[in-house]
Amino acid sequence: MTTARRQLIDAESTPFYHVINRCVRRAFLCGEDALSGRSYEHRRGWIVDKIRQLSSIFCIDVCAYAVMSNHYHLVLKIDLAAQQSLSPFEVIERWTLLFSGNPVTAKFLKGDSLSEGERILLDTLISDWQERLGSISWFMRCLNEDIARKANREDGCKGVFWEGRFKSQALLDEQALLACMMYVDLNPIRAGIADSLQTSDYTSIKERIEEVAEPTTANASLKPLLQFDGAATAAEQSGIPFHFADYLELIDWTGRAVREDKRGFIACSRPKLLLELGISDDAWITSTKEFRRQYSGMSGRWDAMCAMKAKYGGKWCRGKQQSQAIHPH
Repeated sequence: MTTARRQLIDAESTPFYHVINRCVRRAFLCGEDALSGRSYEHRRGWIVDKIRQLSSIFCIDVCAYAVMSNHYHLVLKIDLAAQQSLSPFEVIERWTLLFSGNPVTAKFLKGDSLSEGERILLDTLISDWQERLGSISWFMRCLNEDIARKANREDGCKGVFWEGRFKSQALLDEQALLACMMYVDLNPIRAGIADSLQTSDYTSIKERIEEVAEPTTANASLKPLLQFDGAATAAEQSGIPFHFADYLELIDWTGRAVREDKRGFIACSRPKLLLELGISDDAWITSTKEFRRQYSGMSGRWDAMCAMKAKYGGKWCRGKQQSQAIHPH
């Protein structure tokens, strides 16, 4: 039985989530259609631009992304602190960048006096909108509706563009986050459409590498990718809890290992992160190649997975063997 969305996304259990959405039938998100010879490569930019725009409006950070030919992956972080600290003015300002406002909110922004009934309505609207600004479901709704409309308009057709609602996985700890980010960043290499990180177009890892090589002046209105924050203490942690240099070393090692023509090429030394986390080479490679198959709606330590499942009345989790393999201690 399908699990209710509210049971899969619980920001108090974890702020990190892996989401994926796929096009319906033979619709192309991007890439080239071998049957018609038509190219849809420009649509990759639609996705990336919309993700960055929405991240600037919602209290949601982008940790990783990969845009493939008929689906895309995101690793997102809900910023609860930012969401809860929004003022009524900021809530209205952000929400009306996406949707029409309300006459009552317009009066509030102009400083006009409100009746008691209007004040009650205003408080209700602000509360609802503030909650939605930290919602992955609303983030994905805004992303998918915009891309579907643009694609259907370009194709001169109507109807369903996406296969269904997005699928999500809760990432309950650092190991799960690390494995999932690497699974997402290595998608083009694993699919055989890129042979290196530098040629993995429309992925977060290529964007990060390019930014390190040639720092650019980013658009101030768009939020950058969530930064690596390995130097911070657990109490001060606000970004991705690793050093980028360590992540880059591990993803380069992993990327070579998952390529059939490179298997065993770099077995002489193990990356620092694998040594620190105590994860075996085989368990790590399996996790980054088959992350979605190994787990269902959540990933992390086995006891944490079972606890989250039990919290919502569930009785069965998938992924015990792989969970124990990447959490050896």
